[in-house]
Amino acid sequence: MNTPLSPTEELALIDRELTQLDTRRQYLLARRDWLLRLLHAAGPMQAPPALVAGSPAGPANDASAPSAQNVLLTLGAVLLAVAALAFTLVSWGSLGIAGRAVVLGAVTAAALAAPAWLLRRGLRSTAESVAAVGLLLTVLDAYALYAVGRPDVDPRAYAAGAAAVLAAVWAGYGMALRALRIPLPAAVLAAQLPLPLAALAAQADPLELAWALLATAALDAALALRLRWAGLPAAVSAAAALLIGVSESWSAASASEAWPPSALLLAGAALAVAVAWREPRAWVAALVGGLLAVVALGGVSRPELDPAWSVVVHLLVALPLLATVRVHGLPAQVRRGLGRAGAVVGALTAAAGWLAVAPALLGRVRVLDEVWAATTPAADPYGAGAAVTVGLLLTAGAAWWLSRVLSRPEPAAVAAVLAWAGLFTAPVLLGFPVAMVFAAQLAVTAAAGLLALRSPARGTAIAAGVCALVGAANVSLGALDGRLATFAVWGLLGALGAVAAAYGPAARWARAGAAACAVGYTTGLLVAAAALTDLAVVWWALPVLAVPAGVAALGPRLGGARLPAEIAAGAAGALAVTLSAGRAGTLALVLALLGVVCAGAAVRPERRVLGWAAGALFVAATWVRLADSGVTAPEAYTLPVTLPALAVGLLRRRKDPSASSWTAYGPGLSATLVPSLLAAWGDPDWVRPLLLGVAALAVTLAGARRRLQAPLLLGGAVLAVVALHELAPYVVQVAGALPRWVPPALAGLLLLAVGATYEKRLRDARRLRDVIAGLG
Repeated sequence: MNTPLSPTEELALIDRELTQLDTRRQYLLARRDWLLRLLHAAGPMQAPPALVAGSPAGPANDASAPSAQNVLLTLGAVLLAVAALAFTLVSWGSLGIAGRAVVLGAVTAAALAAPAWLLRRGLRSTAESVAAVGLLLTVLDAYALYAVGRPDVDPRAYAAGAAAVLAAVWAGYGMALRALRIPLPAAVLAAQLPLPLAALAAQADPLELAWALLATAALDAALALRLRWAGLPAAVSAAAALLIGVSESWSAASASEAWPPSALLLAGAALAVAVAWREPRAWVAALVGGLLAVVALGGVSRPELDPAWSVVVHLLVALPLLATVRVHGLPAQVRRGLGRAGAVVGALTAAAGWLAVAPALLGRVRVLDEVWAATTPAADPYGAGAAVTVGLLLTAGAAWWLSRVLSRPEPAAVAAVLAWAGLFTAPVLLGFPVAMVFAAQLAVTAAAGLLALRSPARGTAIAAGVCALVGAANVSLGALDGRLATFAVWGLLGALGAVAAAYGPAARWARAGAAACAVGYTTGLLVAAAALTDLAVVWWALPVLAVPAGVAALGPRLGGARLPAEIAAGAAGALAVTLSAGRAGTLALVLALLGVVCAGAAVRPERRVLGWAAGALFVAATWVRLADSGVTAPEAYTLPVTLPALAVGLLRRRKDPSASSWTAYGPGLSATLVPSLLAAWGDPDWVRPLLLGVAALAVTLAGARRRLQAPLLLGGAVLAVVALHELAPYVVQVAGALPRWVPPALAGLLLLAVGATYEKRLRDARRLRDVIAGLG
């Protein structure tokens, strides 16, 4: 480098600059060391993490050293601890009393004093390791003192006293050296032992041990107000104490035996609420406290009451907790926790109630084993029905009140479900006569349906509607036990459904469900009426046909319930077909009558599509009749229909060129092609498939020439099926002769080819779709 200074002058300048830098560095290091000592004296919570951890600029502080340093320090502390333990257990007896005292005292004092000197030098990690060794040495000192000086003392009592002394010593040591993180937590952990060990030394019973644990938890909770991490040992001690209390409460044989554990649980509840009162984020403590109070007060009555009534008592105790959401004088976290505790008890009560009423709801399924046998018992053997009903109704009332207070719709929906469950099952659980059971359940079902129709809250309306449907299905099953009950119950439910479907202000979904129910119950009544006669089952289909006929006749007068009613009527028609399937003649008659119904409904412009269904039903009826008559050549009957139909279609296309080829030629072509295809599929001869294939080829070519969609697709489909039928035996023979690896290989090659030209095939498919869509 070229500079204006001579080498001698430049060297002198560099020396002066380095001297100034060394002086400045020494000053900054001294200032940093003083600041660290000041922050350590103020406590570890006051020191900024960046300063406490150190920085690469200062080698005096090893707290920020790499993790390898921490590993070395930990291993060194462990080795020292092992050496101290070995010395205490093995070499202790070779020293006299004075020697033992001198060695232990000197080593312990040195280990406890060294961290202070190390902290002043900024060696925090080393100080932590040495302090841990010192704390362990104090434990060994306590053990050595017991082994030599007080071997006749109860070890549990001595351990309790030693733990108390060590906790006090470690706490004082940690307060003196606040920069150390280990002593204070170690003191808190040691403080967990004195009271429980003292209780065990005094041969305390489980309840007394629980009190000792709860007292320890209370001390920990008080400490946790200043040291947040002390809450963990508090929670552990409290949980152990309260588990013992709950166990003792549940095992009590009388109310007098239940009071002592209840007192323990109440004390735990008070402690939990007190913690939540002081800590804004500890609403869970208030929740636990509320649950403990419910268990404590309800547990007193449990030995004297039936289990179902005991559940009700617990619910009554929990209801005031639910009301605390309106007590504005309580802290928000306390109100939140106590309110949720009441909600949890209410949910558990509701779950227990549902488990109790489930047999009453599901038991009626057994009626299906023997319909109209009149075997339903007059009374239910379940003895605690009143308690279950009271519990469900109380929970429903609490949920309804909560919905009003919180202005939320969800609790109202829950209230509707619980109230329905309680009222619907109450007559069965209470053992009412059968007639009164049916009357009460019909009234409850009607009330649930009315709520579904008139409730402004959608959630509540849906919940009530579901309850109404479940109730109607359940009472309908029960009514199958007797003839009179079947007609009375089903008739009343059908009438209620018809009235609900006609209720204009109701929601559309509610009216649709009611209309479907009305049609369904009408169908059921007709089947039941037919079952009273001596007619065969296949003839039961004829009265069922009155349902779709009636719905088709009403048509627009059904209003918004028209579509669901027509769907239900379609289901009734399918039921009629199923009932008549046992006899071909009756099946053909039913199909024809259904075709008449669809044709009559298709007269209305908005139901023109039903004309296709009518045609299909007429054709199906014809095929069934022909098959029943033993006809093997259906073309003799279908061609006289096809030719006029095609002529009519041709005339319509000439008159209205915009008419679809499906409308003009579809019915006529299908009338012959489909029956002939079915006949050819089972024909072992070659003449019929050949003639059908030639005809299908001609129809396909005609459709392609005239650009007509219906002949092209129908003829092509029939031609493909005929070809598949004729080639299938040869394909099977070829496949059987090939090695087994060939078909998978061919399939793989095909997939690879399709995948490689996927985009092109996709464009071709779209182009083909557009071409077909453009046909007439």
